[in-house]
Amino acid sequence: MQKKTVGSLGEDAAIKYLKKQGYRIVERNFRCNFGEIDIIAYRKEVLSFIEVKTRTSAGFGMPEESITPAKQKRMLRLAKYYLYKKKVIDKIDCRFDAVTVLLPTAGAPQISLLENVLILGYESKIR
Repeated sequence: MQKKTVGSLGEDAAIKYLKKQGYRIVERNFRCNFGEIDIIAYRKEVLSFIEVKTRTSAGFGMPEESITPAKQKRMLRLAKYYLYKKKVIDKIDCRFDAVTVLLPTAGAPQISLLENVLILGYESKIR
């Protein structure tokens, strides 16, 4: 499968899964000059910035292994920009989640939700 197709299938599966977990999707593929946030969603009173990582096998490592410190730093910057642009910075609780998706060639996808994954030494809240 092509990389873009795998990513889209993974995001579709992630959105279905998140909705079942009680998330309300606000935006998908929020883009600006310095990157993209895959999914932005509310769960209860918390706004989550969600990175989706999809693989067709674990041959090159598990999907969560690709959420590097550099990627986390970029997500923090993107989240701050999003909150600034929406004029809600310092007004809501936020966190960073990840959804990992393994898309086998046969059978159902294996999906995991990792909550509050920012590990750079930054606060989990963006403020």
